[in-house]
Amino acid sequence: MRVKPVVGVLASLVLIAVVSVIVVLHQNPGAIKLPRIGPECTVRADGEVTLDSVQMANAATIAAVGIRREMPEQAVVVALATALQESKLENLDDGDRDSVGLFQQRPSQGWGTFEQIKNPRYAAGKFYTALKKVKGWEDMRVTDAAQKVQRSAYPNAYEKWADESRVLARALIGRATGAVACTVSGAPVLRGAAAAAALLEGLKLDWGKKLDAASAEAAGLTVSVSNASSGWRYAHWLVSHASATGLERVRFGGQEWHAPDGKWQQVTTASAGDDGRVVAEVFS
Repeated sequence: MRVKPVVGVLASLVLIAVVSVIVVLHQNPGAIKLPRIGPECTVRADGEVTLDSVQMANAATIAAVGIRREMPEQAVVVALATALQESKLENLDDGDRDSVGLFQQRPSQGWGTFEQIKNPRYAAGKFYTALKKVKGWEDMRVTDAAQKVQRSAYPNAYEKWADESRVLARALIGRATGAVACTVSGAPVLRGAAAAAALLEGLKLDWGKKLDAASAEAAGLTVSVSNASSGWRYAHWLVSHASATGLERVRFGGQEWHAPDGKWQQVTTASAGDDGRVVAEVFS
């Protein structure tokens, strides 16, 4: 039985296959995509960004805190680029030395306690406070403004996230319609009144006094809005947090998002509601 020649042939075939994959990836980086783990969100707003559900929820919270503090869109872009570089928008328990959280802020450097920094709203607020103190940050490149706050050993690293952050910011501040689409599969985390209450609590924590009138019921909640931009801010926020709350549908501006298929579609006038409110329904 001639085993060695067969093994040699198989090894050669594997080597050829690996080389072929490398060549394809080099010539066309987007030709092969690795599978993503968990629910997926796609943001389309003059560009496209794909995040998992945890990253999307954190991005929406960062944007909401910026809007609540009346920071301009560029501040949200800088904050998102910073969090993408520092943590990939994941609320990390550790990092370099005592760094922690979305922005890898350090308790030893006066950013707050471990527990405070692990709160995404607190961490985002501290970042915006520090950014606001940087003279002329509005006219700086994204990476330069971020570096003034972070003082990283890699001062140019933030710039590579600038384009993605502009797409995210454009959608999350409400300058794009139906731009955040998340697919949520499996059994909902919460149902009925508990899900509606969780959504309302999250909205209040992120938006504070900026939140227009909102009310929760067993079937969901409604948010009154003064204009289309505000409506899409809340609609996109709701979709971004759907995976952790039991949200099933969101309607606004004649469009409806549905959790299992994750898409926005035009709906009839009879079921769309009016442009003065965002309607959210939870799983019963």
